Amino acid sequence: MKHPGRTPPFRGPDGEPMPDSIAEIRYLRLGGIDQWVMMRGEHITNPPLVFLHGGPGFTETSLFRHFNAPLEKIFTVVCWDQRGAGKSFDPTIPRSSMNVEQFISDLDELVEAVRTRTGQDRVALFGHSWGSALGVLYSARFPEKVSAYVGSGQIGDWQEGEKLSYSFALAEAQRQGNRKAERALQAIGPPPHDSRSLMTERTWLQRLEGHLGIRSMWEMGRVLLGGPEASVFDLPAIVRGFRFSLDAMWREVSCLNLIARAPVLKMPVFFFLGRNDHWVPPETSMAYFESLAAPSKKLVWFEESGHEPFVDEPEKFNAAMAELVRPVTV
Repeated sequence: MKHPGRTPPFRGPDGEPMPDSIAEIRYLRLGGIDQWVMMRGEHITNPPLVFLHGGPGFTETSLFRHFNAPLEKIFTVVCWDQRGAGKSFDPTIPRSSMNVEQFISDLDELVEAVRTRTGQDRVALFGHSWGSALGVLYSARFPEKVSAYVGSGQIGDWQEGEKLSYSFALAEAQRQGNRKAERALQAIGPPPHDSRSLMTERTWLQRLEGHLGIRSMWEMGRVLLGGPEASVFDLPAIVRGFRFSLDAMWREVSCLNLIARAPVLKMPVFFFLGRNDHWVPPETSMAYFESLAAPSKKLVWFEESGHEPFVDEPEKFNAAMAELVRPVTV
């Protein structure tokens, strides 16, 4: 049974819903299957911002809603649980449909729906981790529909990033004298990894870092399942969707090299990078940034952040979106 959740309206001083605001949740038919979409903004004339979560298959909608709600004052924020993820998970989804081309097509149908709903010609895209690869590939193919591109945990040469992530984890295990971690990492060997070995590497990396970004795992779980848009009933779909998506897509996505696939973007580009990101090492993001041709590009470092600057330093992230990104989307 699907639990779409609910999202509260924006209310004025009189307690009545604000005119021209938008606060809605619905399932859209994208690529032949129902996919969960939430749109929120204080005024529908604000530029649309589509959030592309990571994974593949790891919905971050609740995190973005919790930490980045101030953006709803200046954007119409669109959160989408991608095919196979979160509230869009369905065990009948064909595994064969879980490929990059299908996701680009799904995103294009979503963008068309957002353009129609808001009456705007273009959308801004914010892509995180896997979502940053999807966002770049979409922006390169449909530049006329994208006003600005923002990437965090930005993929460049994905294989190179995995090599650096594994090397860091192994070196950190040795530095800390953690023999159990060292043996586990040596057992899977260096990349390329399958999805199971990847999870081994990421699990040990997280433990060796001693945190999940700046936030504790407990707090992350509370946020993911808190708020009116989410429910504890979502947990099975979140877990199953992540495993299904990662297993189905890892072989393809982990071979992506955006330096070769998307050397040019025709809109303003922003990279918001966590200085302490060991999941997508910023050296690989920087290599892509330096090679990328774009009308303008801006790099912002988040010194206290790991893989999720929008969670680890939300005030700085929201301010950068307001001061740097919104002006170029109007």
